[in-house]
Amino acid sequence: MMLHAADLTCSLLEFGSRLQIASLALRDRVLRKPLGLSYHPDDLKVESAEWHLAVREGSVLRAVLLLRKADGYSSEILKMRQVAVDEHVQGRGLGSLLVRFAEDFAREQGCRRIELHARKNAVPFYRKMGYQAEGDWFEEVGIPHLAMFHNL
Repeated sequence: MMLHAADLTCSLLEFGSRLQIASLALRDRVLRKPLGLSYHPDDLKVESAEWHLAVREGSVLRAVLLLRKADGYSSEILKMRQVAVDEHVQGRGLGSLLVRFAEDFAREQGCRRIELHARKNAVPFYRKMGYQAEGDWFEEVGIPHLAMFHNL
């Protein structure tokens, strides 16, 4: 599955490919470094079994997210995680484009629900995208998060 919009391309990245490896640097820069964290090889072991979706602008990787089957659930539920948009293009709609692409991809896989843990500053974005809160605030990687879901 691939989606094009102007010079933007949404696609599934092959694990181990040049772009998938480049996505690690984007995720590290946007998600980990601001919290004083870095990736450990054990953090990345499970990623070969996940889907890596991305937005490119021309040949430049601009946004990425990962999808995996939710632990302990049927294959009808996917967990979205590691959503990162290059800080230089945030606010241009690339995150929305990527999330919609992920939802379409999930439907193609026979999924009926996407779940995620949203950082506090990302909750308004996900609410605007139609995601609903589930439960109370909790701490993950040292910052507040809220469990959210979207039925497809």
